[in-house]
Amino acid sequence: MFQQSGLPNSSTAQPNRQDGSKTRFITLWLRCVKGSKSTTAETIHDRLLHLYGEAHRHYHTLDHIQHCLQEFDQAATRMDDPHAVEIALWFHDAIYEPGAKDNEQRSAELFQKYSNSSGCTDMLFQRRIHDLIMVTTHREQPSQPDEQFIVDIDLSSFGLPWDRFEQDGQRIRAECAGLSDDEYYPGHVRFLQALWERPTFFFTDFFQKRYEQTARENIARLITSLHLRGYY
Repeated sequence: MFQQSGLPNSSTAQPNRQDGSKTRFITLWLRCVKGSKSTTAETIHDRLLHLYGEAHRHYHTLDHIQHCLQEFDQAATRMDDPHAVEIALWFHDAIYEPGAKDNEQRSAELFQKYSNSSGCTDMLFQRRIHDLIMVTTHREQPSQPDEQFIVDIDLSSFGLPWDRFEQDGQRIRAECAGLSDDEYYPGHVRFLQALWERPTFFFTDFFQKRYEQTARENIARLITSLHLRGYY
């Protein structure tokens, strides 16, 4: 379970999906970054696709972003600033180097760079996106409602049926192929246990009702399995 499994990189998207994501992103970008050109938004989207398609990615791919956007669509009307949350979702894993501690910071900086080059002058909006991206480090509990939503969306795959949850775990493990099991799994168990020890796994009522029970069952089953293999 959660071994390297030779899974194909899940970032291989069909052309029509890419076209749909491009249209969605361009519309969002032009709505939020006043004065930006559609050609600039298209270029930014294509650069994001390139990043999410990097060969070392197996989980943190465009498929993950598409899953997040699908969950976002179900909850957007409950958010204070859904446009900010959506842009933050597009960028939150734009920079991903396995084991790096600054992926989210560099992803936030990439958004800052692209928004500046697009002519964005709304520093409060830029700061909002920065904070939303940074909360996906999952190192601190989110305090603002939209921060709670983006954290729940990012981890919503924990609430998927076991087979899909397990497959996601295999893909995350594949991204850390340079680590042995003895190097990888103790830290993974600590991360899972920290999630398990929350009063609730999800922070918003919406995602608690949607996925809380299944997420807790998945985590408990996985922790038990890893303990049986000697990982604590």
